[in-house]
Parts: sequence; C-alpha cells; structure tokens
Amino acid sequence: MTDFETQNNRFYSQEDIQRILQLAIARQADDQDKEFSYEQILEIAQELDISPETVNLAEKDWRSQNREIQQRQAFNTYRLTRFKKRLGNYSIVNAFFISVDFLGGGTISWSLYLLLFCGLAVGLDVWNIFLTKGEEYEMAFQRWNRKHQIKQTINTFVNKWFKALQV
Repeated sequence: MTDFETQNNRFYSQEDIQRILQLAIARQADDQDKEFSYEQILEIAQELDISPETVNLAEKDWRSQNREIQQRQAFNTYRLTRFKKRLGNYSIVNAFFISVDFLGGGTISWSLYLLLFCGLAVGLDVWNIFLTKGEEYEMAFQRWNRKHQIKQTINTFVNKWFKALQV
C-alpha cells in the first residue's frame, strides 16, 4: 500500500476536520504573516463545496458571538471596577472606625466586630465577582446588558436630537 493510498483512505469526524483546517489556516497565516479577505474565505469555501450563503450566515454567527464575548468582557470589567470601589469604601470606613476606637479607648475592641462583619460582605462580593459561570452570573449579565442597551439607545437619541438642534 503506497503512502498516497493510505492518505486517501482516511476518514475524519467533522470536529477533526475543523481542527485540522483551523491549524492549517493558522499555519498558512503565520507563514505569510497576513490576514484573509472575505473573497479568500469564499474561495476556500467554494473549494470545500460550501455555499456563499452558508459562509455569510457563519460570518454573522461569528460576529454575534464576538459581540457577546466583548459584552461579557465589558461586564466583567464593570463588576471588577465596582468591587474595587466597594473595597476602597470598606477600607476607608473601617480605618475610620478603628481610629475612633483606638483614640477613644487606647485599644481596638468594638471596631473589630465591624471589621469582621464588613469583611464578610467583602468576601461575598469577591465570591460573586470571580464566579463567572452559573445562573446568577447569567441573570446579572442579562440585567447589566439590558441597562447597557437602554443607555446606548438613550445616548443615540440624545445625540441625534442635539445634532438636529445644531443644524
């Protein structure tokens, strides 16, 4: 059996084909240090007997997935920023209470209870911030996303209104 016959008798699952082609395309792009145009994608798809309509739908799906990934990254950044603000507030408030306790009695006593109680709240915040899977995360993301979309819609409307007034 020749090497050519062995290569022609191989069969691959769809996942294997995707991975092999993905690696080949990445290697091709690395070798030539370039990006592919949409026309080149259509040529590759034509050689694989994939219709232009299917490629177009796949590109739309890809754009949608990328948009959602970017939105989730923005949401995670928002949550981390909000946590940093809360941690700063926690530090300032507890530093104040410890100072008052120490200056008032020469020791730190009752302020430790506040420190522990607030520390519990901060610990729960940490848990929620770094938990990026599950139903709670999805619900929080959906709420944030709706608010974010409403803000964008309002900003677009206001900007158009101001532009109309300036003309």
